[in-house]
Amino acid sequence: MRTDPIAVSILTGFLGSGKTTLLNRLLKDPALTNTAVIINEFGEVAIDHLLVEQSGDGVIELSDGCLCCTVRGELVDTLADLVDRVQTGKVAALDRIVIETTGLADPVPVLQSVMGHPALMHAFRLDGVVTVVDAVNGGPTLWAHEEARRQVAVADRIVLSKTDLADEGEIAELKTKLRRLNPGAEIVEAAASGTAALIACGLYDPATKIADVSRWLGEGDHDHHHDHSHDHAHSHHDASIRTFSLVHDRPVSWSTIEMFLDLLRSTQGERLLRMKGIIEIAEDPERPLVIHGVQKLLHPPARLPAWPDGQRGTRLVLITHDLPEDYVRRLFGAFVGQPAVDAPDRAAIVDNPLAIAGFRAG
Repeated sequence: MRTDPIAVSILTGFLGSGKTTLLNRLLKDPALTNTAVIINEFGEVAIDHLLVEQSGDGVIELSDGCLCCTVRGELVDTLADLVDRVQTGKVAALDRIVIETTGLADPVPVLQSVMGHPALMHAFRLDGVVTVVDAVNGGPTLWAHEEARRQVAVADRIVLSKTDLADEGEIAELKTKLRRLNPGAEIVEAAASGTAALIACGLYDPATKIADVSRWLGEGDHDHHHDHSHDHAHSHHDASIRTFSLVHDRPVSWSTIEMFLDLLRSTQGERLLRMKGIIEIAEDPERPLVIHGVQKLLHPPARLPAWPDGQRGTRLVLITHDLPEDYVRRLFGAFVGQPAVDAPDRAAIVDNPLAIAGFRAG
């Protein structure tokens, strides 16, 4: 019986962005054999792949053995049904599941469904969020629709579609807007990228099977040790969504990190769209701890066997909505002992619950 968690990729993008075209391309690629695709309604997605069997329970088997199925009730029910099918031998073992959201969907609840269910979190691992953006209409769409901005903000990878219909100036301007919303996500062009470049964006590099922390945290060519808030000051719409990093260069105890995360999630969880990080734990500094959270939900932390790169310490990347960055930095500094202007006493926060109320963001 398979023991490795199944990779889950979330494919999102606003109405008309080109998700269906990309989905059809993925389904036809031999690299995605042993993949199941979960879509909302077959009538909404024009799958042109050759269908060979459709059962009464909403599952379609494609000619190459891959599966498609509709969301039946809650997403967790559909995922649980797929796990049951694999474990009972009704379908072949799966290497990946692609969840295609509706164009108006906020990806955060989908992330919560994958990461938050007590049983499913052991069967699946989140590989990443892939957001498709229309190179022609993407700019006006981001300006007009909050859902589109949130889809971009939580993405691990942004795929530009219809670049053949846009001029270079339009594409460059759109990329600037996308980087303001999400400076850490890699931006690729659909037409010029292979399947792996489009969809494999988890912690582990699919080619080397080794953790690529810098890529996963979205550091890449961006300097995440500095404040990115200046990137978000260009428009009223962009200003509410921010991406910034918290960095500490010494080991910290797990209890310290746990208290910081608990307080941040309990007081500001609705404003915390997504959080990823790697932590040097004082109790076991040779084995970094990886954390991943969505709003108030924190996925069970995982240990890496060793540091995959030479950079130690703690690096947390937060994507927030209407959450003052200064509040988070002061709170983090209070727990790890970093100087911060007007930072409250850490012991006062931990030992006196009433102090939390006075330290909440406005």
